[in-house]
Amino acid sequence: MTTLRPTVDAAARAAIAGRTEALFRSSGALRDGHFQLKSGRHSDAYLEKFLVLQDPAATSELCGFWSRTYRDREGSPTVDLVAGPTTGGVILAFETGRQLGTRAIFAEEVHDPEGSTRREFRRGFEIRPGEKVLLVDDILTTGGSLVAMLPAVEAAGGVIVACHVMVDRSGGLETLTSRATGRVYPLHALWRFELPTYEPGPSTCPRCADGSPLHVPGSSGTGVAPAGA
Repeated sequence: MTTLRPTVDAAARAAIAGRTEALFRSSGALRDGHFQLKSGRHSDAYLEKFLVLQDPAATSELCGFWSRTYRDREGSPTVDLVAGPTTGGVILAFETGRQLGTRAIFAEEVHDPEGSTRREFRRGFEIRPGEKVLLVDDILTTGGSLVAMLPAVEAAGGVIVACHVMVDRSGGLETLTSRATGRVYPLHALWRFELPTYEPGPSTCPRCADGSPLHVPGSSGTGVAPAGA
């Protein structure tokens, strides 16, 4: 009996991962090519999350995996609000909050005069001291977007319950650490997608070496990087 629950939990996680992968594949969100990720690293495949997020039914199903986790036995939410980073995290926070019946807010990237970046809650959003906050995002490679949110939540006095992403491409991150306080928060993914990433350049990236055009998903214009990029 002592091993039954972990077995059930592992089976449930595997089923959720399989369903998440199926939704990404059926939407055409898994693309092959030569891509520059937000982290600056290169990859020969890319997950275009907005091909999944454009489908309200798929988005609702994925967020439902999170919302069911944060309810007590009576069905009441065990968090006070859901927050995510721009851009994909806006949709995910809203839908998760809608299902839980909580507020949903988002943090935007702000560029400081010295060139550094951080995340900030603007537009009148606030987190009251002691509020339990669930952080959600779409694709995690280095965890930078969520890590940048941690100080903003902490500074407001929010209590971060956990960080969740749809897909983890990090290679096995299990926690995120605040740069401001050193606090460590658990990180969970619906689907862990193992795919190598490379430092740019012909000596480190196979697609750079064979001269494949470099695409920069989410950029303006054609999304093809200039020659020599």
